[in-house]
Amino acid sequence: MNSTVTQLTAADGTEFTAYEVAPDGASASVVIVQEIFGVNDHIRSVVDRYASFGYRAIAPAIFDRVEPGVELDYDEAGIARGRELAMQIAGEPVMRDVTATVQHVAGTGPVAVVGYCFGGSIAWHAAVDLPVAAAVGYYGGQIHAARDRTPQAPVMLHFGELDHAIPLDQVAEIGEAHPDVPIHVYEGAQHGFSCDARASHHPLSAAIALGRTLEFLLANGVRP
Repeated sequence: MNSTVTQLTAADGTEFTAYEVAPDGASASVVIVQEIFGVNDHIRSVVDRYASFGYRAIAPAIFDRVEPGVELDYDEAGIARGRELAMQIAGEPVMRDVTATVQHVAGTGPVAVVGYCFGGSIAWHAAVDLPVAAAVGYYGGQIHAARDRTPQAPVMLHFGELDHAIPLDQVAEIGEAHPDVPIHVYEGAQHGFSCDARASHHPLSAAIALGRTLEFLLANGVRP
């Protein structure tokens, strides 16, 4: 499988890149939405992994609106810079880019959005606003604040039991607002547990969450 750097244009004319892998014969797509660290080696590896399952997989570089080619380290400086960039694109700007990405791959078949950290919250909004077949959010810190929004597509959420940024009472309140949404909390896992480039990586939780995600996609018609 060959990867490409795809050039896309949002509805407001903003141009941005996306890392894409399109296996021969793919009949569904997964849009991967990054953490606050950019489309880095880890996010590219996530795209590669979903492509290895047969999906057309793509990760839009949503920070291109502010600064092209952002790839930050998983340290305090990277976190600070990533949060700064995320604040500049939050809301309508980032959703324009995700919308353009979904439209780009829609001809392949059903589209799912899978997001991590900052992208986990975006996945929630994608399920509310975009014509996607399913969405999966990993430790999205802004989902709690948006729990009054009603997804129009099936959603699955993953959280770490020991997440310093997302208290379990917030997770419980999301569940109370949306009892039909499957929410999984991983014992002993922290924020970022699915990322093998972070010190908080929790391999068992990451493996279980991936398996659940794949089963969820298949159950909702997102079949490669």
